[in-house]
Amino acid sequence: MTDNFETEKTQAAAWFRQLRDEIVTSFHALEDSHSDNRPAGRAEVRKTSRTSDDGSDAGGGEMSIIRGGRVFEKAGVNISTVYGTLGERAQAAMMARKGIPEMKDDPRFWASGISLVAHMQNPHVPAVHMNTRMFWTPHAWWFGGGADLNPCIEYDEDTAHFHQIMQGACDPHGDDLYADLKKWADEYFYIPHRKRARGVGGIFYDDRNTGNWAEDFQLTKDVGAAFLPAFAPLVKRRFNTPWDEEDRETQSRHRGLYAEYNLVYDRGTKFGLETGHDPEAVLMSLPPVAKWY
Repeated sequence: MTDNFETEKTQAAAWFRQLRDEIVTSFHALEDSHSDNRPAGRAEVRKTSRTSDDGSDAGGGEMSIIRGGRVFEKAGVNISTVYGTLGERAQAAMMARKGIPEMKDDPRFWASGISLVAHMQNPHVPAVHMNTRMFWTPHAWWFGGGADLNPCIEYDEDTAHFHQIMQGACDPHGDDLYADLKKWADEYFYIPHRKRARGVGGIFYDDRNTGNWAEDFQLTKDVGAAFLPAFAPLVKRRFNTPWDEEDRETQSRHRGLYAEYNLVYDRGTKFGLETGHDPEAVLMSLPPVAKWY
């Protein structure tokens, strides 16, 4: 059994909010630095809410969405803190995947995190995903998250840079950790029905509980803090690259692949919808335009 972890919950939720603020500020700076004649994009902030089955408050969060900017066609940086009791389906999944049979007797939970997806105007700039989260039950706590790069037009140097920064976030926490989390991402972000990965990978972890909460939280903070150094230089490198309609077609088809993964396989999408969170926030990750053939 765990205690209520109120101090730890407060620290985690505050960190996710701080990281959201830093990322949105950086995204605004990227918008300002582009010479396009369109107005620079700015995040529209909307509060989200979650209501439990009995109608009581069950937490919520904030969506920060940039639409139609100079650099970002659609970018969402969401934070949330939700709580309540897990429904029967979520309990069953938790018992099966986490090995916590006690969930049936006491299905309370608390979860907080940040979730980010960016779809870019220029097809040469890679799309990207990042999230980190903390989950608590009376029976166990754990962290999860990661980041992965999703270019429709691949550049080896961009992939190498992204992975180098992610490795730098992992290395202080164990010599083999990056290799383990990279392999986990390669397996998690694989699309079986397409027999291919959705992007060029990154790192992914879940169920992180070494028994040392502070150490596991530090890893989660390091992964979150690595996001901007991993991604922003790639945006600046590519956002003035000339592109044509063929590039746009390539981008639209790749976005279709991204949408397929998120709707069919992504655990976060399934959990958010099954536990009653705001569907607009859960589906924020979907691209603004996509094509299938």
